[in-house]
Amino acid sequence: MASDPLYITNSITIAGWELVEQFIRASGPGGQNVNKVATSVQLRFDARSSPSLPERVKSNLASLAGRRMTKDGVIVIEADRFRTQERNREDARDRLKALVVRAAAPPPPKRRKTKPTKGSIERRLKAKASRSGIKKLRGSVNPE
Repeated sequence: MASDPLYITNSITIAGWELVEQFIRASGPGGQNVNKVATSVQLRFDARSSPSLPERVKSNLASLAGRRMTKDGVIVIEADRFRTQERNREDARDRLKALVVRAAAPPPPKRRKTKPTKGSIERRLKAKASRSGIKKLRGSVNPE
C-alpha cells in the first residue's frame, strides 16, 4: 500500500489508500541485483470507483489509459526503467499523475465557422476555369 497522497491539481488529490503498489522482479538494467531484489513497481489505481476524481475525468481516463486499464476500471502502471525501487516508485507515480492531468485538462474550444474571403473565392473559380481550359485542349484533334 502506498501511504503518501498523490497531488494532481489544486482540486484533485488521490488519497494514499487508493494506490496499491506491488514490487516485483524487474527485467532490464541492474545486473545481478535484478535477480535478487524486487525493484520493479506495479502501481494499481481503481479509477472507476475512486471518490477523488470527477465523472468527466473518469470517462476521459478510460479512453486515454487504453490497455493500461483493466475491464474492472483499474489502471495498472509498471515501472522498471531504473535500478532502484525508490526511483521506479517515483516514476510510476509521475506517470499516473501525467495521465490524470491529461484527463483533467479542459476540452478544446469549439470550432468557429468562418466564411471564405471574396478574394479566395475568386482565386478558386479562376483556377477552376484555367484547369477546365487545359482539360478541353486534351480533346481529339480535327483532321482539317
